[in-house]
Amino acid sequence: MAIKIRTKNGDVTVENDVIASVVGGATIANPGVVGMASRSLLKDGVAQVLNRENYGRGVVVFEQAAGLSIDVYIVVQHGMKLADISASVQSRVKYYLNAYLGLSVPEVNVIVQGIATED
Repeated sequence: MAIKIRTKNGDVTVENDVIASVVGGATIANPGVVGMASRSLLKDGVAQVLNRENYGRGVVVFEQAAGLSIDVYIVVQHGMKLADISASVQSRVKYYLNAYLGLSVPEVNVIVQGIATED
């Protein structure tokens, strides 16, 4: 699925991989976020931390009447306050999408897929 944006100079099509890259970059820039997680847990229930090339597997984009809705799947560091991390991710994702792509996103849902402990 791609998002079409109408500008004064014509139409621009933004692919989901581009949106996922921006969302992933915004997400991992938050303190306490270890990385992006796959939206489907592995067989044994362990969250897989994704690398930059696979951010699309940790981001789901829905186009709704009110605008885009984004689901972000993350792995957080042990001992961090989940509510604060989630609020920070939501705010930063909205800001990055607006600043880089000119997209207004009314809804960013953060799903914590796992907690990473230091070994």
